[in-house]
Amino acid sequence: MKKDILTEIIANKQLEVACQKMIYSLNELQDMIIDLPKVYSMRTSIATSSSGIIAEFKRRSPSKGWICRNANPNEVVPCYALNGASALSILTDRTYFGGSISDICTVRKKIKTPILRKDFIIDEYQVYQSRVIGSDAILLIAATMSMEKCNALIKLAHQIGLEVLLELHDESEIPYASLGADMLGINNRNLGSFHTDSKHSFNIVKQLPSNAFLISESGLKDAETIKKLKNIGYKGFLMGEVFMKEMNPPLALKQLINKITTN
Repeated sequence: MKKDILTEIIANKQLEVACQKMIYSLNELQDMIIDLPKVYSMRTSIATSSSGIIAEFKRRSPSKGWICRNANPNEVVPCYALNGASALSILTDRTYFGGSISDICTVRKKIKTPILRKDFIIDEYQVYQSRVIGSDAILLIAATMSMEKCNALIKLAHQIGLEVLLELHDESEIPYASLGADMLGINNRNLGSFHTDSKHSFNIVKQLPSNAFLISESGLKDAETIKKLKNIGYKGFLMGEVFMKEMNPPLALKQLINKITTN
């Protein structure tokens, strides 16, 4: 998405969070997490998976518009899990992605596959909220915050049991990789031009820490590209639109996994 759109999204998110705080206070959320069960490890699930596919539930995007307006998480997400997804990514931003925190709440008790809350998380309130609604991991985007803020949110997430997927877009954000996130995501979408190219994951890999748990995001469509990314060290592959545009997203996932795991 273009940087001016990213700025618009973050401004909107600040207003959204302020409104949410009027419904449930931060103290109330903190009280709610006390007796919650432990999370499922997204990193471990990906590491032990034959495919590493993180299947995403996404109704729309700022760049493509509506992909599947009436998609029902109860119909799609549990079937993603049954069909071999190593983890599940669920968009909870309503304004730009057509999502809702209820999309996680509604499927949490039906699956044991780790759930990544994918949103524009910029406030500690959202970290606690993510734990309350049943997320196992959260996405943090380097481009939306300073290193100091990112470090604080990673530490908070870990304190309350959440894992963190930290998303980088370009070489200037590589210093964020030292902050201790559980997983490091490389987004193949250029923030300035909308252009998506999986070659970005190949080009940047040598500049990343050798011990990083790498996830490639966006623009992934075929088994051969995923196999090549596996060969250079990537463990996970976040894919949404390629499934959600199909009549049967879980079936499309199963077919791709079969191609990846078949020699």
